[in-house]
Amino acid sequence: MRAKAPASWSVAGVEALLALPMSDLLLKAQQTHRAHHRPNTVQLSTLLSIKTGGCPEDCAYCPQAARYHTGVINEDLLPLADVLAAAAAAKAAGATRFCMGAAWRGPRDRDLEPVLAMVEGIKAMGLETCATLGMLKPGQAERLKCAGLDYYNHNLDTSPEFYGDIITTRDYRDRLETLERVRGAGVRVCCGGIVGMGESRTARAGLIAQLANLDPYPESVPINSLVQVEGTPLFEQFRGKAAIDPFEFVRTIAAARITMPKAMVRLSAGRRELGDGIQALCFFAGANSIFYGDKLLTTGNPDVDSDRDLFVRLGLNPDA
Repeated sequence: MRAKAPASWSVAGVEALLALPMSDLLLKAQQTHRAHHRPNTVQLSTLLSIKTGGCPEDCAYCPQAARYHTGVINEDLLPLADVLAAAAAAKAAGATRFCMGAAWRGPRDRDLEPVLAMVEGIKAMGLETCATLGMLKPGQAERLKCAGLDYYNHNLDTSPEFYGDIITTRDYRDRLETLERVRGAGVRVCCGGIVGMGESRTARAGLIAQLANLDPYPESVPINSLVQVEGTPLFEQFRGKAAIDPFEFVRTIAAARITMPKAMVRLSAGRRELGDGIQALCFFAGANSIFYGDKLLTTGNPDVDSDRDLFVRLGLNPDA
């Protein structure tokens, strides 16, 4: 059954959630979570960069943008055998979904052909499949669906009002059009954003409201905490200084859970920097999915053993 919000959320309404006393907000989020999901259960996804670097976009947070000097090398698409081997290893480690990311503005049809073979091979292993390839042209989502793609990731990143401060090479409407094509093809949507880019609380509320008011809202909602990578504009802006209070990140997770009760809310980039204590609060706030493995595209992530240890300490069970 598709997730659908019972009523639209205003930016002011989400901002009011974010302003609640922390204990009240967490209680509301945990009650919402338990009404729609098994408690103490976490879904594990693994993310692999199948085509790294050389992206023509100017996303201010991204080390894969060709215009920034971050040390990320422009690489060719990985061979099919390498991708399938990585997927098999992820499954053996406990992941149930395998996500592939390519640093493209959008795939050309000839780019899509080898990705379709990857999707087919991973699906045959019994894993859920997800891809993030940039903007899709008409007909491409349908081809991915036919190959067996379960989810397509295309994040909104931030609120419409703050978006132009972060990205100028594509507009908000471009992102919404890709999401519409994905929905139209019958592929489930994975869509979230990044916090800690210098945005206000109102802008964070604007992101959550945009996501919650998609019809239907995404089945999977990744919430990323900015990882500052040297050479990107946001690294130069913050120079290692925290751009967001970690409790504000927890509040954002809670707001996502309350406004999108049936969605899988995923702790994504920045988990290593958040530390175990804040991650624990995020799980209490309704996060029930993580990216699992020691690397996310080009940035670091807690290793598998660290995550397993944290699950034991918190009494969390991977969703088999």
